[in-house]
Amino acid sequence: MSTKTVVTFKPKQVVKRLLSALSDRSIDVIIKRYGLGKDLESMTLDAIGKTYGITRERVRQIENHALGVMRKSKNYAEEKSVFDEIAKIIANMGGIVEEETLLDEISKDKTIQNYVSFLLVLGNQFKKLKEDEEFGHRWYIEEDLANNIHNTLRKLFDTLKMEDLVSEQEIIKMFLDNYPTLSEQYKNPDTVKGWLALSKKIDKNPLGEWGRSESPNVCTKGMRDYAYLVIRKHGSPIHFREVAKEIVKVFDKKAHVATCHNELIKDPRFVLVGRGLYALSEWGYMSGVVKDVIKKIIEKNGPLTKKDIIEKVLKERYVKENTIIINLQNPKFFKKSLDGKYDIVK
Repeated sequence: MSTKTVVTFKPKQVVKRLLSALSDRSIDVIIKRYGLGKDLESMTLDAIGKTYGITRERVRQIENHALGVMRKSKNYAEEKSVFDEIAKIIANMGGIVEEETLLDEISKDKTIQNYVSFLLVLGNQFKKLKEDEEFGHRWYIEEDLANNIHNTLRKLFDTLKMEDLVSEQEIIKMFLDNYPTLSEQYKNPDTVKGWLALSKKIDKNPLGEWGRSESPNVCTKGMRDYAYLVIRKHGSPIHFREVAKEIVKVFDKKAHVATCHNELIKDPRFVLVGRGLYALSEWGYMSGVVKDVIKKIIEKNGPLTKKDIIEKVLKERYVKENTIIINLQNPKFFKKSLDGKYDIVK
């Protein structure tokens, strides 16, 4: 969020008042279950059961009964403003929000976060969806809105190809285009970015460009992926030494020049277009040495004059004109007709 949320209540004191409606054992179970004591890690049903010599199912019954007692207590009714305030925070963050993001918005303190987590579980108006293969843990209030956000994120994922990378501004526009009936109150960048954070299938790379999270352009794992992003950001052919420097500068990763060069040679995403100069294959540059480039140009256009060949090769390679002329003069590969045009030797 653009501005940090400041809550008007103290979660510890609120929870303490709510717990006062319970028996000592119920209080102890809730404290252990939600990490509300000195140990911030929540205990499993099995672990709690062993401390009491009872089954995990009996612990679950005690927990559920305790939650029910608290919800019916006068203390719960008296804390209505607290639950309303949390609901307002969720609404301001888009009505459905990733659990970690929500807790961080309220407090960075892990102890406080545990108390807020408990209040979310206890509050009748809050609904939680557990992490699955598509989305992380998230909390919401309105079911219709939550369903629409889920469906829009799925549509957005389907529109992205594996190789796609789009700017933050573009991914926000794509989301809004896929949700034309969205209320105006939610049409702001911060809200949409919060919704995007829900998805485990859409993510951004270290340069802030968005795409499929499984794509090597987003989930960068090695030198080649870093090199791809560096060259793409540069926008034009760049020397491998500069590529290595940029990897160190942008990604804070070790990048030996020789290793970087070797990786560029091996990967079909890159094309050598001059002495140590590499471009991206997706930019349309032809692969191969100058001789191969000349062959491809003639195959595509038919016999051409020396001038035309030089002009077209220079669009593909950063080389001297003389290098092109020397290759053309090789009778093993090219022949010159009476009208001054060059063709391939069959």
